[in-house]
Amino acid sequence: MFKRFTNGCVTLVQKYLPDPFLFAVILSLAVFVLGIIFTGQSAINMTLHWGKGFWSLLAFSMQMALVLVTGHTLASTPSIKKGLKNLASFIKTPTQAILAVSFISAIACWINWGFGLVIGALYARQLARQVKGVDYRLLIAAAYSGFLVWHGGLSASIPLTLATSTADLAGMTRGAVTEVIPTNQTIFATFNLVISGLIILTLPFVNRAMHPDPDKVIMVNPEMLLESEEAAAQAVSTPADKMENSPVLSILIGALGLVYIFHYFANNGFKLNLDIVNFTFLIFGILLHKTPRRFLVAIGEAAKGTAGIILQFPFYAGIMGMMVGSSAEGLSLAGVMSNAFVNISTPTTFPLFTFLSAGLVNFFVPSGGGQWAVQAPIMMPAGAALGVPAAKTAMAIAWGDAWTNMIQPFWALPALGIAGLGARDIMGFCIIDLLYTGVIIGLGLMFL
Repeated sequence: MFKRFTNGCVTLVQKYLPDPFLFAVILSLAVFVLGIIFTGQSAINMTLHWGKGFWSLLAFSMQMALVLVTGHTLASTPSIKKGLKNLASFIKTPTQAILAVSFISAIACWINWGFGLVIGALYARQLARQVKGVDYRLLIAAAYSGFLVWHGGLSASIPLTLATSTADLAGMTRGAVTEVIPTNQTIFATFNLVISGLIILTLPFVNRAMHPDPDKVIMVNPEMLLESEEAAAQAVSTPADKMENSPVLSILIGALGLVYIFHYFANNGFKLNLDIVNFTFLIFGILLHKTPRRFLVAIGEAAKGTAGIILQFPFYAGIMGMMVGSSAEGLSLAGVMSNAFVNISTPTTFPLFTFLSAGLVNFFVPSGGGQWAVQAPIMMPAGAALGVPAAKTAMAIAWGDAWTNMIQPFWALPALGIAGLGARDIMGFCIIDLLYTGVIIGLGLMFL
């Protein structure tokens, strides 16, 4: 029965989920119409919100493109290839492959979401090369499923913001939070550790249970996953060729990068963000490819997968602009959605409805920082009025933000770029993960 339901979800998604770009366009039009209906704003005002927001994620778009490119480039170095191959060598069966990639991806994403997104997809690719009979779509979906736990982990943006003394917490929360909330009340709180632990330990088995029967398995030809080695065969004849094929410049710039990386971690501890993750991947990619020519070929190969990010992220920025754009009375569509859940909440159900409202808003505003900016001024004061701890309300927003990423192609784009798949290839499996983890998170937030 479970496999039939899974197959039904996969078939439904394959038939009706449009290309991620068309999905972003449809969402844009839907938010445009909903904003007019529920906030009373004119079509021209909604258009202005869309246009003003359209380019607001340019820096973030570049960061996400570099997550894909630098991670892919590093993975194509001989040393990392060998390491991934050795890590995958212990895996012999499809069951072991799905369990391994699910668990490793979840742990990596809990440590740092950018690192986890890349490592999970790269490890899945290596397993696809070595394990016969494993469904490639499910393997990549399992790698992406680890992203569910990121906002309960060490790189979670909302609890880290609450723990930052320089943040304007009172302004963000309309006076509901005036003092720093330490991470022992959010990331390391019992309820959050239980939710994270249950998902990390049980989700791999849910993913394994979804593996299709042998006659329905879709495998990938291992030859298609091999990286290009053309740079090694090029002739060296001119001074420019010699420079490109000499390791000297790579060593010099790599040494400079290593000094900065060492200094960063010596002064900041294990505080990861996208910039330092990308920088580290880039520097180690330069060093491990040894010559500039090999590195440039690898970068060129990796950049082929960035088209979706470059095209679609501005449209999601425009959607965010329409979601948070306010009328003259201060009414925004995101605010309308959030208030609808507040109005039906009790002290017991408030964390659950906060989680669900965050999941809904995340569908249109797929960004942790954007989610906090939209919902904190509404949900935090409402939680305080009901007597719900601020830490619990904040983590409910955080978990809702992570939860519906399973059916929102936005965050899957880097992993899909690495894997060479489309959103409809994995989203059917992700629906099952969404339903399963929604029960764990919802119950955990209400009763723990």
